[in-house]
Amino acid sequence: MNIHDIAKLSGYSAATVSRVINNRKYVSDDAKLAVQKIIKEYDYVPNDVARDLSKGKTHNIGVVMPYTKHPYYTGIINGVMDAAFPAGYRIVLLPSMYDADVEMNYLNRLRRKAYDAIIFTSHGVTLDDLLEYQKYGSIVCCHDPGNYDISAAYTERIDSYLKAFTWAKAQNVKKVAILLSRNFELSATSQLTRKAFIKIFHHEPLESLLRTDVITYSDGYRSAQSFYKNNVTPDLIFANGDDVATGARQFYLDHHLPIPTLIGQENQLSGQLLNLPTIDHNFHEIGRLAFELAIGDETKQVSVASRFILRNQNDHN
Repeated sequence: MNIHDIAKLSGYSAATVSRVINNRKYVSDDAKLAVQKIIKEYDYVPNDVARDLSKGKTHNIGVVMPYTKHPYYTGIINGVMDAAFPAGYRIVLLPSMYDADVEMNYLNRLRRKAYDAIIFTSHGVTLDDLLEYQKYGSIVCCHDPGNYDISAAYTERIDSYLKAFTWAKAQNVKKVAILLSRNFELSATSQLTRKAFIKIFHHEPLESLLRTDVITYSDGYRSAQSFYKNNVTPDLIFANGDDVATGARQFYLDHHLPIPTLIGQENQLSGQLLNLPTIDHNFHEIGRLAFELAIGDETKQVSVASRFILRNQNDHN
C-alpha cells in the first residue's frame, strides 16, 4: 500500500493524499475524511525510509565502536548523542570488535544509503578502505589520520602522556606497569604510550610489566592478580582508565599488599573519588566535533588537547 493506491481507492490525487498524511493545508473536509477512511481501513503507515531517501537524507548516523565498556567509546558516544538529538538526527550504534569484515558491511550499508554518514571511533579496516567509501557519504575517524584526506576529530595525547610519565619518574619509580586495550602493533594510542614512555625512561617498556586486552574494572583487577602470580611488583601502574586503575587497586587491598602508585585515564568518577592522577582526553568534546564533521560538507581534521590532572594540587596541567 502506497499513496498512489490510496489515491485510487479514495478518488483523490496522490498530491491530495500526501497533503492529508503530512497535515498540510488546502485540503477539503470531504477529501480529508475520504483519505483518512482508506488509511484506517488498510492500516497504512508512511514509509519513513522511502520518504527520507526521496529527500536525499536518512538523518541516520552510524557510529562504529569496537567495544562498549571502555570510557573512550562511551565518552565519544555521549558527545555524539548530545549533539545529534537537538539537530534531529538518529544515532545507530554499530559494534565491530575490530572485525574488518563486519566494518566493511557497515561501509556497504553507507553505500546503500542506510546512513548519511559513519563515525569510526576506531577501526579494523584500513584508512585506504575508508577513503574508498567517502564517495558514498561522510566518514569521520576519531584519531589522527596523518596524511590521509579524511575528516577526523581526535585528542592530542602525546603531551599529556609525557607529563604523566615525567611526574611518574619524579616519584623515583623503577618498574612501571602499563595496561593497554591493544598491543603496540595494532593501536595508535598504544604506540603513543610507548613513545612517551621511551622518551622519559630511555628504554622500552618491560614485557613482564605489559598487559593488553584491558578495558574494564575487572580487567584491571585481573592484571594486578597476574603481576602477583608472576612475582612482578610494579612501583607504578599506568592504566588506560580510572576504573581499570581502581580494579588493580582493589586486588592489592583484598590481599593486604602494598598498593603501587596509580595513574588512570579519562577523569572518571572512580578516579575523582580516590584522588587518582589521571589524563582527561575530552572524549565528549571529540564526539560532538565528530558529529559536526559527519553532517558537514567539508573534509577537515580538528584536534582537542588532553590534560594531565594531579589531584589535590593547584596545578592542573
